[in-house]
Amino acid sequence: MAEFPVELRYLKSHEWVKQEGDVVVVGISDHAQDALGDVVYVELPEVEAECQAGDEIAVVESVKAASDIYAPVAGTVVEVNVKLEDSPELVNEAPYADGWFFKIKVSDHAVVEGLLTAVQYQALCEAEEH
Repeated sequence: MAEFPVELRYLKSHEWVKQEGDVVVVGISDHAQDALGDVVYVELPEVEAECQAGDEIAVVESVKAASDIYAPVAGTVVEVNVKLEDSPELVNEAPYADGWFFKIKVSDHAVVEGLLTAVQYQALCEAEEH
């Protein structure tokens, strides 16, 4: 059964967001990594790249498919998880810990509060499965 940590916010496109001051950490949910299967490659954004909420900002490839990763908020990429270059399997092993993708310095914190809660996201995932 997929995990849905309550301290995180989620997007309908299956990214998770963790607020850390002026920065948000972004990855894909446990539900998403499970649906993808074994992750074999992650294409990360450039540090200092500007993005708008909803922009395609990264790509994750698995043995099954390639999927775009969307920016959950507008801002500037301040860090990427370079561990994923050599160990993309971290996305499967620890999607909410070592498997994070990038960090964005947020321009509007209110946007994060408007994202899906864990309960809302879990309901969305369960509805997709039926």
